[in-house]
Amino acid sequence: MNMQAWEEAAPGVWRFTIGDPQAITPLTWMGVSPRTDALSQKPAVQPPFAWESIQLEEARSGHILSFPLNQTEKLYGTGLQLLRMNLRGRTRYLRVNSDPKQDTGETHAPVPFYVSDLGYGVWVDTSRIVTIHCGSTLKQEDTDRSEIRNRNTDKGWKATPIASRVEIQIPAEGADVYVFGGPTLSDVVSRYNLYCGGGVLPPKWGLGFWHRVPTLFNEKEVLEEARQFREHDIPCDVIGLEPGWHSHSYPVTYEWEKSRFPEPERFVQQLEHNGFHVNLWEHPFVSPETELYSKLQPLSGSHTVWGGLAPDYSLPEAQQLYKTQHDEQHVQIGVSGYKLDECDGSELTNNSWMFPGHAKFPSGMDGEQMRQIYGLMFQKMTYDLYHSRNQRTYGLVRASNGAASSMPYVLYSDLYDHKQFIRAVCNSSFSGLLWTPEVRRARNAEDWVRRMQTVCFSSLAMLNAWGDGTKPWSYPEVEGIIRHYIKLRMKLLPYLYSNFALYREQGIPPFRAMPFAISAAEIAQAEAGGPDAEPSILNTTDGAYGKKKAREWDDQFMVGDALLVAPLVEGEWERDVLLPSGIWYGLETGERYTGGRVIRIHASLEQIPVFVKSGSVIPMMPDLPHVPHAGTRVALELVHFGSEPGEGLLYDDDGETFNYEKGECGWWKATVTQNANGEFNGKLTGPDGELPSYDSINWRFAQTRLEASGK
Repeated sequence: MNMQAWEEAAPGVWRFTIGDPQAITPLTWMGVSPRTDALSQKPAVQPPFAWESIQLEEARSGHILSFPLNQTEKLYGTGLQLLRMNLRGRTRYLRVNSDPKQDTGETHAPVPFYVSDLGYGVWVDTSRIVTIHCGSTLKQEDTDRSEIRNRNTDKGWKATPIASRVEIQIPAEGADVYVFGGPTLSDVVSRYNLYCGGGVLPPKWGLGFWHRVPTLFNEKEVLEEARQFREHDIPCDVIGLEPGWHSHSYPVTYEWEKSRFPEPERFVQQLEHNGFHVNLWEHPFVSPETELYSKLQPLSGSHTVWGGLAPDYSLPEAQQLYKTQHDEQHVQIGVSGYKLDECDGSELTNNSWMFPGHAKFPSGMDGEQMRQIYGLMFQKMTYDLYHSRNQRTYGLVRASNGAASSMPYVLYSDLYDHKQFIRAVCNSSFSGLLWTPEVRRARNAEDWVRRMQTVCFSSLAMLNAWGDGTKPWSYPEVEGIIRHYIKLRMKLLPYLYSNFALYREQGIPPFRAMPFAISAAEIAQAEAGGPDAEPSILNTTDGAYGKKKAREWDDQFMVGDALLVAPLVEGEWERDVLLPSGIWYGLETGERYTGGRVIRIHASLEQIPVFVKSGSVIPMMPDLPHVPHAGTRVALELVHFGSEPGEGLLYDDDGETFNYEKGECGWWKATVTQNANGEFNGKLTGPDGELPSYDSINWRFAQTRLEASGK
């Protein structure tokens, strides 16, 4: 394909239009503008392949667009994938669907965007289902006859031969296809996020601890549950109400059940007075019992779900009805956000429910298109509702798609495999998505602790007690450990918030998989014994295609640049950890490690393995019962790790409004230097004037571990 066929849509971003794309796609629905200021600051780059090597062919169902692959190239992304990280050799059928139990590509948030470790990415912006063959197909003219083996006698036979191309099935009507340059994998993802408007900056309270109460709790029971958090000295910022707050659910009314919540406004204000925000569960399907029903009926699809309407929210009239009702009955009385459930549909569970692909909607969209972007529609409508009030929100959603990085929503699932949940933290980082490995129940105290430790190092730390009423103190013998990690998250809030600000401004995910921090060549060297070992030839082919299972390091992740988290699950007391180059310290043990190698560590139940890079400066705050309201200033602690000078970044604003869009925010750099006598000195530089959220600064130098607290 000629390079002239590709238009440079932004620095390092190229677009090619095939056919006549749909009017509504993820990118057009989001209505965001690329962050061209940040994109223009990235290095000039070209993809690591010749433009002429891209091929476009006619196919029965549209077009096949293909890109070249080398033999050892790894591919990541395609949305929220729970079952593997390296997609090389797999086919991805990217349909929105709940609870994926097979490795087909169907998932809550299938994003037709893949990124290569060679430093480029490809995205198809469409509201149709896309199939991507990630090196899982081999054309006749590309088949190497010397690689055709006899399975009966040849142990080198491979189930998936090494393919030389990625093949993408483009929808029949066409689509806009984008190529994102690097040069690194991190740069590729950053460019994708920036092109989609940048990452989200949640309210500070959204990064506190969340607790969802049992489904049928009433006002009195919710208030008592909240009181117990304060009594147990366990921080909590958000109380989530599940379906029982509705007057009717499955389908839903969006109206309060007065027998359980007779005075919703007073109830919400009581919680707010005690430092709790309220988050409401809902789903899209509208009950005949609600006042909205008659107004939405002519604006809804041909099929119902659980007897409820499936409104066509591509229509401005339908959007306005939804927003007005939610504003009047929820937002105006102080509700802070939503859990947007069941917008994915299901054919992969014990039940099958959703409008079909052939459903008709008044706008002309069909069921396939509507299902693919239904989750995006709800994210955007609720975001716009809060944005119009200059009030940030943060919530949960069970379906998403491309161009979602600027939305204040975190994905979750009804599945509950702890290892898969950790992998999802890693995989979501490739596609502009956020994920919570929420905790619901546990087999025993060990399982409980390991899950709670993991969730405290994620985008949204939540205990979801909707089904069984579990609480952080449900296992009294380990309550101290749980309290410690929830408090540690509170203390780390300035660091977490600053990394979300980097996400917004530079497109760098706050929680990221290891390929963001260490290259394939560095991983191979680390696995071979570290930087002092004999050089080895990088060859991932056997791992990707042969009988040997190559380790993907999809069970550990970075939080910003300074922290590496390597969770353990029930039954594990030791594990291997891949450390990037440099000197690292056990955050809570103080043990010193040399990076660029694989280390073996042991961790008792009281600890999750977390490592901090030497030279880092971590901003921290007191472990308060809840995040302070805007205008309340607290002490700031700047903790320097290691024996050499270093620096760190601190971002601050009011933490609640969108005033940062008007420049009411700032970045501060914490710099640690060392004089001739070996003494350390710290300096915080940034905008003139006071920090909005902090009234005093305390420095701690040359630390190797955090002081224990709360256990």
